[in-house]
Amino acid sequence: QGQFVESGGGLVQPGGSLRLSCTASGFNSKYYAIGWFRQAPGKEREGVACITYGDGVTVHADSAKGRFTISRDSAKNTVYLQMNSLKPEDTATYYCAADLTHFMNRTPCRMNRPYDYWGQGTQLTVSS
Repeated sequence: QGQFVESGGGLVQPGGSLRLSCTASGFNSKYYAIGWFRQAPGKEREGVACITYGDGVTVHADSAKGRFTISRDSAKNTVYLQMNSLKPEDTATYYCAADLTHFMNRTPCRMNRPYDYWGQGTQLTVSS
């Protein structure tokens, strides 16, 4: 059974940057599509970005395009989310998870697929 541990959240001023990390254990995440998701209080969880196996084709939600970048370091079994130009509306708990059906598949990942191995999340607060 795999799992993820997210880290790197915190309090950031609007316009600031932060990098979140998502480290997998119990399985090799490089073979799967991995997604970052977020959930703000009182709102539904939404996909932020995902990355596929191999060359790492990435997909970013409209809210993240041009500001957030997902990447992976396979040697560290870790996926990152670099967030720039942060806004108060980015405040949420951020989670990562794996699409176990997207195995060694180089086609673009989708964030509306079933994902597994959800971590506990890391809190991001964007406020002055």
